[in-house]
Amino acid sequence: MLYVSRKVGESVIIDESIEVRIEEVRGKTVRLSFVHPEGVEVLRREVFDRIERENHSAATTTEALADILGGRS
Repeated sequence: MLYVSRKVGESVIIDESIEVRIEEVRGKTVRLSFVHPEGVEVLRREVFDRIERENHSAATTTEALADILGGRS
């Protein structure tokens, strides 16, 4: 894990193609902006985790349905 300190207007570069800039700090809230190549997906952690759970649930349901339809139970 890498920890860095940045001030408003400063940024970090990831893999030579993604820039994360500090736009605003208000209390305990930090506003970030991201400049990234087209096709790179940027998600909030809670959204990413929800998608992962839903994908896992769908895969589990699909496997169970395949077992039932295939006569395996």
